[in-house]
Amino acid sequence: MIEAAMIWNEPNNKSHWDPELDPDWHAFGRMAALAGQAIKAEAPGLLRVLGGISPIDPEFISKLQARGVLDHLDVVALHGFPLDWNLWPIHEWPDRLKDIQAVTDLPVWVSEVGVSSFGAEEVQEFGLQRTAELLIGRVPRIHWYSLYDLPRAWEATTRHREAEGSSYYRHFYMGLLREDGSPKLALRHFRDYAPDMGICQWFHFEDPRLDDAVRWLRELGVRHLRTGLSWADSFRPNALDWFDHQMRALEEFDVTVTYCFTPEHRGVAPHHTSPPQVPEEFAEFCATMTRRYAA
Repeated sequence: MIEAAMIWNEPNNKSHWDPELDPDWHAFGRMAALAGQAIKAEAPGLLRVLGGISPIDPEFISKLQARGVLDHLDVVALHGFPLDWNLWPIHEWPDRLKDIQAVTDLPVWVSEVGVSSFGAEEVQEFGLQRTAELLIGRVPRIHWYSLYDLPRAWEATTRHREAEGSSYYRHFYMGLLREDGSPKLALRHFRDYAPDMGICQWFHFEDPRLDDAVRWLRELGVRHLRTGLSWADSFRPNALDWFDHQMRALEEFDVTVTYCFTPEHRGVAPHHTSPPQVPEEFAEFCATMTRRYAA
């Protein structure tokens, strides 16, 4: 079942929203408010979540609150990767939560938290255990990122790719399972934290890992799953067939479905991080998906 609809992913991160086209997030705020209204019209009881922010920035939340955007949302979500990309140590997680809780009364989720095995699997093993200690009991939802490593033949969803140096390659080692499906050291501990800790797993269009992922999620005792439905993918041939297959395979879990990614031909600029030319079109996509899978 779908328990929540998330509006976008890391909107304050230049890899997912272009700051040159929307330097103070006015376009994003309008789009998010319209999407929140559209989702509520289709499924009044469905939680509407602000796409997990990265970096964790209370000023960004305050901007959206001052503009009335949070009036159309029910949850604020955060992403944190202190052992890979953030400039703060892992033990500061409680303080980072307090920074956001100080500027909004909305519940706070951690919709992506993870550690890569880029340097050593033992680092990921420690990171999982310490993250669980710091977050379980402090927030109502935690989604570990992720179940699978990203296949090296694919690309990470970022605009800057190899220009990011080792930061780019860490994207490929975030899974509890390697690309070939074999387990890493951290996997053996995950059962200790489920179902208090869920999983965030993005599935690519016609992803061949879907059925194996469901089997692993069951085996690990996962209850809460976060994934996505891409507005850009919705223009591919047979898109609804794939969306139907994906959501049917995941229906036994409590799913947070993320709506995101601008189609190249619908953006102000031709890439997935662009504000849409017509924000109402993104809201209509959210309404259509909500009507189909959650209403």
